[in-house]
Amino acid sequence: MSKPEPGENPAKDKKKPVASNQIDVQGVAEKVTANIEKVILGKRRQILLALAAYLAEGHILLEDVPGVAKTILARAISRSVGCVFKRVQCTPDLLPSDINGVSIFNQKTSEFEFRPGPIFAQTVLADEINRATPRTQAALLEAMAERRVTADGQTYNLKPPFLVIATQNPVDHEGTFPLPEAQLDRFLIKLSLGYPTIEEEALMLKRLQFGHPIDDVVPVVSSADWMACQEVVRKIHLDDQIRTYILEIVHGTRDNENILLGGSPRASLSLQRAAQASAAIQGRTFVVPDDVKKLVAPVLSHRIILKPETRLRKIKTEDVINDVLDDIPVPVSSDYHTEKDYF
Repeated sequence: MSKPEPGENPAKDKKKPVASNQIDVQGVAEKVTANIEKVILGKRRQILLALAAYLAEGHILLEDVPGVAKTILARAISRSVGCVFKRVQCTPDLLPSDINGVSIFNQKTSEFEFRPGPIFAQTVLADEINRATPRTQAALLEAMAERRVTADGQTYNLKPPFLVIATQNPVDHEGTFPLPEAQLDRFLIKLSLGYPTIEEEALMLKRLQFGHPIDDVVPVVSSADWMACQEVVRKIHLDDQIRTYILEIVHGTRDNENILLGGSPRASLSLQRAAQASAAIQGRTFVVPDDVKKLVAPVLSHRIILKPETRLRKIKTEDVINDVLDDIPVPVSSDYHTEKDYF
């Protein structure tokens, strides 16, 4: 009997995915969102954006101050979809082998055996990723881009649906290593949760008085059904006008006088996939311009580097992105209409 590959879990349900033409992506997204909202209050937009990135098979960067439920969001997403979750607490002494795994000599068999690391989970939380050294940060690159890990000359595929959620504190820079552009470009979307309102925080205090509600979060869909939803997202129709609109936005960031480094071709692909996921979440089979416009900032803000003189003038990345959008005509069609504003 052959041994399972790292990342495989033979004890898990081996039910085949539902056919993509039978799955209701909007219904699945609503169930998962409602489940996450049991533990994350007043952040529906951020939850939907995170789910759009997940459905688009991308990764998520959560940048915010401590204590605003970044880790809880990651755990709630993983539990809602019934995936294996592992957390990596990034520190300066963390090694690449602590993430990918290591080969250990077995004295009984006189052979080296590979012990998979936490990257072989389906949902991996890299907490405070900017506290890890560049060498350790780079250990995530292959896994995020190609869904596989190479260790000791062997390549291992990661079990889908694979998701990396990384967190970092934008305020505390002491003892940190800023993520390089190549690493940032692997994240499809960057989100900030922000502080809750006083009413939301009061409700949170009541809910947490006798225990944490994350302990009661259970899967509402299977990982197989989630993969079927991802398959549907790939097939969401994009009109040539919409695709041109996406390309003009990304190319506009490369030609803007305030931007030193604009969006890469991967940014164009990420924006397209995120727009497809947005359309699917809203129950449409086609992308409209609003899907693109609402995702431009979350998808592009972490990929753009402003010129030093622009930063000295205290111009924000979001302001420059809005200027780029204002300069590009929006495609017009009677089909480009959405009745409900999900985001």
